[in-house]
Amino acid sequence: MNVLSNFNSVKEEILKISVEQEVNLIVVTKGQSQDEIKKLINVGQIHFGENRAFESINKWHELSKLNQNLKLHFIGRLQTNKVSQVVKYYSFIHSLDSPKLALEIYNEEKEQNKSLKYFIQVNLADEVQKSGISKKELKNFICYCKKDLKLNVIGLMCIPPVNEKSENYFLQLKDLALDNNLKELSMGMSNDYQVAIRNGATYIRVGSKIFN
Repeated sequence: MNVLSNFNSVKEEILKISVEQEVNLIVVTKGQSQDEIKKLINVGQIHFGENRAFESINKWHELSKLNQNLKLHFIGRLQTNKVSQVVKYYSFIHSLDSPKLALEIYNEEKEQNKSLKYFIQVNLADEVQKSGISKKELKNFICYCKKDLKLNVIGLMCIPPVNEKSENYFLQLKDLALDNNLKELSMGMSNDYQVAIRNGATYIRVGSKIFN
């Protein structure tokens, strides 16, 4: 199957599963050529995700000319020395995960006179190898980002532990979002986006299912 066939299959599956909420498909384009991405832009896809700041900027500088409505999502771990470039070129950041990063983003938004939309990454299983805010620190961190820094935090993001049942973690994230009056949930990738949608995902991040 080619890219467009895969893309249409994913879109059809989303429509069948999502009955109570709108689900935004973020096509993850790490390592993909401009020609492959153009195929999706030409059929109206606007949400795209990357996890490497500098490597993606040249690619999207050209692609953004094809459609002024494109929304670029940064979905990887963000280092503070790359915040300036990400704030300049991206519309969403899904990996807000520390007070230090939040403060750097706040300063950069003021410098560039720009406002992005943010998901706070939550480390639900307290995995040492994974970034993210712990559940016990989440409420205070949300308050710091929204009230002190005035960042536009719209929701929460998680990546469940490998080889564990994703649904348990998606339900946890949904409950945390409800407890903190956040509407958006960024969860689910190529291997588990169907489960994520059934458990309230409003943004899913799909790459390999589309690009093989």
